[in-house]
Amino acid sequence: MIGTPGPTEILLILLVLVLLFGAKKLPELARGSGRALRIFKAETKGLMDDDDDKHKTPEQKQIDAQTWDTQARTTDVTDTTAPQTRPDGER
Repeated sequence: MIGTPGPTEILLILLVLVLLFGAKKLPELARGSGRALRIFKAETKGLMDDDDDKHKTPEQKQIDAQTWDTQARTTDVTDTTAPQTRPDGER
């Protein structure tokens, strides 16, 4: 059976990680994982709170602002090369 890893196994795992990713990349990976977890936590809280702005964290408000900004930019873009037609078929 597999038990809990001892100090020797943990050191071996850390050594393999350093060899695979390099000593400079490990802090970057940890930082990125922390950011991803914070965003995930903010989003799950946002699902529970829905649109109640009083209970939103600053991270959730920032994510909402970025989402609205991105949606506004993608919906305002029009193709100027194609002729614009109205729903009734007129140009």
